[in-house]
Amino acid sequence: MSHSDQDPWGKPGSSSNGQGRNDQGNPQGNHGKDQQNPPDLEEIFNNLLKKITPNKGGNSNKGNSPQKSVDLPWKKLVPAVAIIGTVLWAASGFYTIKEADRGVVLRFGKLDHIVQPGLNWKPTFIDTVIPVNVEQVKELRTSGSMLTRDENMVIVEMTVQYRVAEPAKYLFSVTNANDSLSQATDSALRYVIGNMNMDEILTTGRSVVRERTWKAIEQIIKPYDMGVQILDVNFQSARPPEEVKAAFDDAIKAQEDEQRYIREAEAYAREKEPIARGNARRMVESANAYKQQVVLNAQGEVERYLRLLPEYQADPKLLRERIYLQTMQGVMENTPKVIIDGNSNNLNVLPLDKLLQTEPAQPAPEQKVSPAMKAPAPQPSTPRVSENRTQTSDIYTERKGRFN
Repeated sequence: MSHSDQDPWGKPGSSSNGQGRNDQGNPQGNHGKDQQNPPDLEEIFNNLLKKITPNKGGNSNKGNSPQKSVDLPWKKLVPAVAIIGTVLWAASGFYTIKEADRGVVLRFGKLDHIVQPGLNWKPTFIDTVIPVNVEQVKELRTSGSMLTRDENMVIVEMTVQYRVAEPAKYLFSVTNANDSLSQATDSALRYVIGNMNMDEILTTGRSVVRERTWKAIEQIIKPYDMGVQILDVNFQSARPPEEVKAAFDDAIKAQEDEQRYIREAEAYAREKEPIARGNARRMVESANAYKQQVVLNAQGEVERYLRLLPEYQADPKLLRERIYLQTMQGVMENTPKVIIDGNSNNLNVLPLDKLLQTEPAQPAPEQKVSPAMKAPAPQPSTPRVSENRTQTSDIYTERKGRFN
């Protein structure tokens, strides 16, 4: 076999006439080792190109004689470039979505689907992925001079905290969701401030402004369906203009003092009320105890008189005298005694209660007294007692009619 018959771009060991025999006439060549080699990709692609490329000049194979084909160098590079490009294109499609993000997939610029966090794949140049953070809490600030219902100017500052709830709506429902939310917040705040008085805004109406602004923002953004969720609305500050700030500070201080005095009065009332309730309860209990005491004493007297009833029925006169003597004894024991001598005009006042309490002492030395002041000699004790008994009997005689 000559070198001119060898195809310079063909498979090693093959000739242009399609015969691959060696000097010994073995068609396998080299003892059949070519049969064990894997198929050549270049040869496969060349065969495909030969079938696809049309024959020039309209000539066709005639008989059994094979037609020679001219292979160009670029035909061998096309398959390799295609394979490498396919591998690179496939490798470039892998991407990762963070834990806090969600991927919005656009296919040829149109919304297709939402991908979750993790490793994902997309066809490059066909799909576009936009990551959107759905866990980050964003803050929006708004402030400005606003007119109140009573035609006063007030400078208000407020912050709104929100996060993205639906990534697709956040990106495509409006042109700029953050700017739209800022305008909605400013509009809602001006509406709320315009329907309230300045004193209320500066003092006790802060929580009312916050709640009303929150509701107004949600009502404004609801038709736009921006895919955001309002988490909190914070009313930072509200102050009057600098020209009247001093007067308003005095008014606010007076109102704070009023609230402080009210709290102090409430604390004093809470302190004194239990004491007053305790005193009232004590008085009620004392009255109940006195009532029980009077009732029991009366019941005791009734019981005592009921026990005396048989004696009275047996001898009423004796019982009346006994009761009278007992009563007079109790009265006389606690009163001073005055003794009048009926035989003279002299009045002798004897502190008998003192004399009865002290033991008899030695007789005192006699003192000289004037004749006018001299009293008659005392009578014996026995007649005096009898006289007293006589007087007692007379008194009893006078009081006798009361028991009849």
